[in-house]
Amino acid sequence: MSFGFGKFGPLVGAIDEGTSSARFIIFKANSCEVVASYQKELEQYFPQEGWVEQDPNAILEVVTICITKAVEQLISLGGKPQDIIAVGVTNQRETTIVWDKYTGRPLHNAIVWLDMRTSSTIEKLLDTVPNKTRNKNYLKPLCGLPLSPYFSAVKLRWLSDNVDVVKQAMKKGTCYFGTVDSWIIWNLTGGPNGGKHVTDVSNASRTMLMNIENLKWDPLLIKFFEVTKSVLPEIKSSSEIYGRVADGPLKGVPISGCLGDQQAALVGQMCLQKGQAKATYGTGCFVLYNTGDIRVNSSRGLLTTVAYQLGSYNPPCYALEGSVAVAGAALGWLKDNIGMIENAKKSQEIAEKATDNGSVVFVPAFSGLYAPYWRQDARGVICGITEDTNSNHIVKASLEAVCFQVRDILDAMNEDCGIPLQLLKVDGGMTSNDLVMQMQADLIGINVIKAGFTESTALGAALVAFWGVENNKAATIAMTSGVTYVPQISEDERDMRYKQWKMAVERSLGWEQN
Repeated sequence: MSFGFGKFGPLVGAIDEGTSSARFIIFKANSCEVVASYQKELEQYFPQEGWVEQDPNAILEVVTICITKAVEQLISLGGKPQDIIAVGVTNQRETTIVWDKYTGRPLHNAIVWLDMRTSSTIEKLLDTVPNKTRNKNYLKPLCGLPLSPYFSAVKLRWLSDNVDVVKQAMKKGTCYFGTVDSWIIWNLTGGPNGGKHVTDVSNASRTMLMNIENLKWDPLLIKFFEVTKSVLPEIKSSSEIYGRVADGPLKGVPISGCLGDQQAALVGQMCLQKGQAKATYGTGCFVLYNTGDIRVNSSRGLLTTVAYQLGSYNPPCYALEGSVAVAGAALGWLKDNIGMIENAKKSQEIAEKATDNGSVVFVPAFSGLYAPYWRQDARGVICGITEDTNSNHIVKASLEAVCFQVRDILDAMNEDCGIPLQLLKVDGGMTSNDLVMQMQADLIGINVIKAGFTESTALGAALVAFWGVENNKAATIAMTSGVTYVPQISEDERDMRYKQWKMAVERSLGWEQN
């Protein structure tokens, strides 16, 4: 045990701020051993169809409560808060917050990544693409991303176009913009009193404003979106000291790690080698494939993104990413809108009752399809209904839909990279459903490995925070081995079922006519 530390040795805290909840987890330094943790739900607001908002002050409050409660728990276990040597932040990405830099007051609710109000903004921006091509990949060579309602710059542009106080604050130079990481770090390091207005390369790479090659805010992108440069945070690496906590039980502790949640899960799953991939199953589902120092420009609708940069002196590591908008969200829909299940946990036993004579395919394109289709005009369809179909089949089809969408993405990745994936590491809430994991292995035809440790995202944040204060960057840590799911169906059956999925996707397109 190192000198001067309490019974648990040096500790690292991770703030994990997700879409539906936040948590603070205290780990033993450089390990996946959790000493204390606290989680609290977060409310979302839906002011209109397709709009999703959160209160930035509520986000902050929930984060502070989680920190306080987890530290209290640590003390009750005989640990010392002084043993926390670093704090890392990981966050829901693309969610956009604007605030007054002198008062710290939000100028509008946070616009959440899922929000689709910016479809009209996209139409307007496509009109400005040179030569009237309306090419949504026009900016991809610069930022790695297609023009889509999903990314922060589009949300920021919507705010400056539609919200007067934001427009005025930008003109006056009193406005700060940030993704959730920036909002949390600025507030924790003092807010209006010297708070650090920063973001890391992984979060910045999701705004559409950062140049994917030189990792700086790009003048051409800033001009295209008509953003005022003074609102933007400073871009830092994912693993360095940004500032110190100004107040509360962690006062004086350095904040030294920051990653968007999907990149954090990639690090937490130890996918630090080129060619390794992970899928995280949450509200949506996100597949990241580590491409090392190479930026793979996808011709199949995947995003080129920064995976992480361990210290400002190290080169960045890149990833290809495919995102599925609706994973766990489909179960929420079955529960709240259709009343077909009591809770998501029951979905496995219900789906297991589905007999084979009623093969239903469900495409849950509630607000369009993400990768590799990027079709905003798609809407949900349920195909293949016969008189034998019952609610069990529909529950099973909604679980299968997640696996089919992951297969879509992996196929695109294999074609883009030319190196077929050998195995897929998985984490996130839905991985506790054995049926889904088995179906996933069956439908992609490779082994699926579930981490023996469920908090991959928080672990990723804790690791980069530790590496931010210690110099042994990227030392691998011992992971508890998890469960491996091996494909159990034939190639023929796999292809037949995938063909049905493709037919159903075809039928989901073109519903929403602008």
